[in-house]
Amino acid sequence: MTYTIAEALRKNFLGHSPVWYKMTILGFLILNPILVLMFGPFIAGWVLVMEFIFTLAMALKCYPLQPGGLLAIEAIIIGMATPAMVYHETEANFPVIMLLMFMVAGIYFLREMLLYTFTKILLGVRSKILLSLMFCCAAAFLSAFLDALTVTAVIITVASGFYGAYHRVALGKHFDDSHDLEQDDEVIELHRADLQQFRKFLRNLMMHGAVGTALGGVATLVGEPQNLLIGEIMDWEFLTFFLKMAPISMPVLVVGLLTCVSLEYFKIFGYGAPLADKVRVVLEDYDREMTDKRTKEERAAIGVQGIVAIVLVFALGFHLAQPGIIGLLIIVLATAFNGITEEHRIGHAFEEALPFTALLVVFFTIVAVIDNQGLFSPVIDWVLTYEGKVRTVLFYCANGLLSMISDNVFVATVYIKEVQELFETGAITRDEFDALAIAINTGTNIPSVATPNGQAAFLFLLTSALAPVIRLSYGRMVYMALPYTITMSITGVMALWYLTEI
Repeated sequence: MTYTIAEALRKNFLGHSPVWYKMTILGFLILNPILVLMFGPFIAGWVLVMEFIFTLAMALKCYPLQPGGLLAIEAIIIGMATPAMVYHETEANFPVIMLLMFMVAGIYFLREMLLYTFTKILLGVRSKILLSLMFCCAAAFLSAFLDALTVTAVIITVASGFYGAYHRVALGKHFDDSHDLEQDDEVIELHRADLQQFRKFLRNLMMHGAVGTALGGVATLVGEPQNLLIGEIMDWEFLTFFLKMAPISMPVLVVGLLTCVSLEYFKIFGYGAPLADKVRVVLEDYDREMTDKRTKEERAAIGVQGIVAIVLVFALGFHLAQPGIIGLLIIVLATAFNGITEEHRIGHAFEEALPFTALLVVFFTIVAVIDNQGLFSPVIDWVLTYEGKVRTVLFYCANGLLSMISDNVFVATVYIKEVQELFETGAITRDEFDALAIAINTGTNIPSVATPNGQAAFLFLLTSALAPVIRLSYGRMVYMALPYTITMSITGVMALWYLTEI
């Protein structure tokens, strides 16, 4: 079939995305300059934010880097931000960039040990409720001392291993055959229903684990990037930070874990899918076959990976260096002692992280627009008109709502600097300063589980290679996170009102 150049360009634009999606993105690109001219950059800025969220919501139709990147480029061209502002936002988040580039790749080289360990747990724990609780608790505990992105990378690696093992069997292949995880056309009819249920089972575990990273991340100084910023400004050490947050973080943790149990028990909001017996048999066969075929070199490799994992936990837990630097350490150790010296084998480890790293820089462009156009200023000014506990609770709510739209690190940075200025000018007391700092930290960490763009770990999960194969879309993540958002956010508000002193 012969195409004209115009038709070829139309087909190439955003590749295999639906035509309606391509037309929508083109419509956005045409609309934005018109909005700037007619209504000014403030209104156009809010529309741009909504358009970018749309590209995230449609991540299964098209990876958000391309459509989001086009919107970001246009925003700079029409003057809503400058390249220097984008560079400043990226530079401010350079530790996160390094973490993604090196830590996620480092986790890749620990995958055999992780899959071996979690396979034993998965097959040993038959109660879905207990298994879900274990995933949520483990993610919370690790995120309190490591970081949410690292923990998310771990659970993605584990879930990908589980899915890959069963998917091969569903295609009628052996465990060690190569295959495409997204290819379902050749799935044997006998396995189709079980494969769908297995996807749901993995979605459940991934969401419980993702929420767990937020439950643990809010509690400690090293749990999230904004925690370090707030702790530095407030001059809080690790223990002081934990004690300041405990009146809110501990009740929220308890309620979050109870929510996990309730969702699985009542089988609501897409939860409650058990591990089918046929799938369990396949995974048991997989574990048995891998154990029988495992050579001494492979056993030694798993042992080395276990030791390297201990080094990882120790280094991150004691904050011996920036997480990205520790990730590079993990890459060097795990490859040097396991005979991985070929460039192409090392290169595979970076395939998962680098597209998301690029997407994150595009996201920083949107953040630069938010900052440059003062999109959040009216909300900040309105909240500051109140006093006492009402202001503290409104700070929590405002930070939560804005974090659902934007990046929680950015929102926390804007608010804590505003409050710091109020304290330095004598407008608020030290006790009020402490209370507002607590509200900012908990507000940006807890309600932000509502959307994938609220937390980097959630966005990483949404845009990972695992998300499309287990059918985890933006809308589904929002729906499955909704009960957690409601119970945890309300608990945070009540704890702030009743358990903190102002």
